[in-house]
Amino acid sequence: MGKTRGCLALMLLLAGQTAFGQAVSVDPANPHYLFFHGKPTLLITSAEHYGGVVNKDFDFVKYLDALKAYDLNYTRIYPGALFEPVGKFLPGNTLGPRPHSLILPWARSNEPGYMLGGNKFDLDRWDPAYFTRLKDFIAQAGERGIVVEVCLFNSEYSDTWPISPLYAENNIQNENYYDFHDAQTMKHPELVARQDDYVRKIVREVNEFDNVILEICDEPSLFTPIVDAAPWVAHFIRVIQTTESTLPKQHLIGQEVQGPVDGPIDLSGNPGISMIITQYIYDSGDGEMGGLKGLDFEYHHNKPIEENETYYYPLGYKGDKIADSRVEAWEFMVGGGASFNQLNGLFTADDPAGKTPDNAQLLRSLQNLQTFLSSFEFDKMHQNKQFVKSGVPAGAHWRAISEAGRQYAVHLHHSEGGKQGSYIATPGNYRESLVLDLPAGNYRVDWVDPAQGSVIRSENVNHAGGTRTLATPPYHVDIALRILRAP
Repeated sequence: MGKTRGCLALMLLLAGQTAFGQAVSVDPANPHYLFFHGKPTLLITSAEHYGGVVNKDFDFVKYLDALKAYDLNYTRIYPGALFEPVGKFLPGNTLGPRPHSLILPWARSNEPGYMLGGNKFDLDRWDPAYFTRLKDFIAQAGERGIVVEVCLFNSEYSDTWPISPLYAENNIQNENYYDFHDAQTMKHPELVARQDDYVRKIVREVNEFDNVILEICDEPSLFTPIVDAAPWVAHFIRVIQTTESTLPKQHLIGQEVQGPVDGPIDLSGNPGISMIITQYIYDSGDGEMGGLKGLDFEYHHNKPIEENETYYYPLGYKGDKIADSRVEAWEFMVGGGASFNQLNGLFTADDPAGKTPDNAQLLRSLQNLQTFLSSFEFDKMHQNKQFVKSGVPAGAHWRAISEAGRQYAVHLHHSEGGKQGSYIATPGNYRESLVLDLPAGNYRVDWVDPAQGSVIRSENVNHAGGTRTLATPPYHVDIALRILRAP
């Protein structure tokens, strides 16, 4: 190899190492999106219930392979501060491992008496086997291009706090015999100190990986007054930042919005928060901000907005559960979302790949969403409904993003509800005429079936400018529109 070619090869190698060595970050071209492996990235998935590491019965390689097979690139884990009783919510709940299959960051002691069986925990020692499993999970995900969101805490429940290693009866230090309402507060310095140790340890152990996002706490004020939970959440922003300040990588930090917009646990404007986290569609009923509400009220912060939890499929869905799930994902992402997770109860320890017919439909609809949005230069687009002047019938739901004069995306669906947990799709024979305001130019217009991912109809439009009416083909629940300016 000649000297020039050798230098060029070295430069390309170093460029590749730089691109693939940087932790997932905010897209420098558009802060509403993410940047990973050297390119703008949308995170879209249908994930197990966050027990992929703490449940030794769960074969996470089969699970990650299943996500990869459908081009899904994101999963979420709870690393041990909270786990659930066996079978809570749904049979096979991965976050409720059988007692002998539970593995946590803290090492076991030689003293029997843990509430779920076996020896108590020693809060002064870590379990090396746990951290081997944690790192293997993240590494295996990384090999498949999957980003892992590490959610450090969840609001403790009355049935989770008594089985936590941090609960006094479960550790040999006999520490932290407090009510579960106090677990997300600054009231007890000794408990906060143990939580600090846990956060620092997890953050240090995962720092080497580029496919990690750090999330502080899911639903922090579910059972705790917001005024008590808010300082606790803010405390862990500083703990994470201080810990990573001396480490090679700095990861994105996310926090769910709970309570009122601009309230104590709406940290969307806090410079320490990189991602705005939402859950469910609009308003969960217990103060958690939904994804679409986030797009309506938080978009101006110019940060990626994520909807990282839906109803726990199939629990809570009515009617056509597949369509209910699909329209939620499509509306949020086509409305300007950066990251979406369908919480999926079909992934279990007995079936880690979720090999069921309905799961295949769920995953395929998300794969279709990724394919649809990737057909645009989406990082040049922003949420925008102004170019659709009329034609959307009353009661229909729709969102859109665009880059004026170049590319436009619309998703339209017919469903009931949407103000709280989930939609109820209303199948029918639908056909609309949308009146759009577009600059002059030649455009390629595609109508896409979100369920199948297929183009139903295409046409080339030579437009003189101003309004233009585009008639949809017949459809049954939802339809997507792609408009690209012709070269």
